[in-house]
Amino acid sequence: MSALVAGLFTGGCQCGAVRYRATARHKSASICHCRMCQKAVGGYFAALCRLPDDRLTWTRGQPAVFASSDQADRGFCRDCGTPLFYRWKGGGFTSVTLGSLDDTQAVAPNHQFGIEGRVPFLAGLASLPGDETTEEEMPDDAPAIAATNHQHPDHDTDHWP
Repeated sequence: MSALVAGLFTGGCQCGAVRYRATARHKSASICHCRMCQKAVGGYFAALCRLPDDRLTWTRGQPAVFASSDQADRGFCRDCGTPLFYRWKGGGFTSVTLGSLDDTQAVAPNHQFGIEGRVPFLAGLASLPGDETTEEEMPDDAPAIAATNHQHPDHDTDHWP
């Protein structure tokens, strides 16, 4: 049984300066709670999916790279700062951030790493009260945000932003 899932997986950064596409992904996707991942994405965990390097193409721009250790690199957009990937040096895969995928529901995490760094309150997040960010729920703010949105759309375009 192959460890790869065929398909088209596209994504990029918030401003559109860096875009990628892959024709396969590893069947596992993960959440990593280690402190290095927390700092790299600026959140409580990094959600990642491995794309085979021989099936991954950077279609617009190139990510900036930070060697977070002697074994791993972290990629991000040098223009807007979006965290884009984690890559074990010489591993044959680039683990893209699930939030950078155009279809954020295309890949669901099925494993966790670095659970020693998992913050205790994550288990209760789904039970917290929540609000939508629609025009109906935020009539004074949502239209102004939409009118001045500088975010690149969740699909490729001939130009950016």
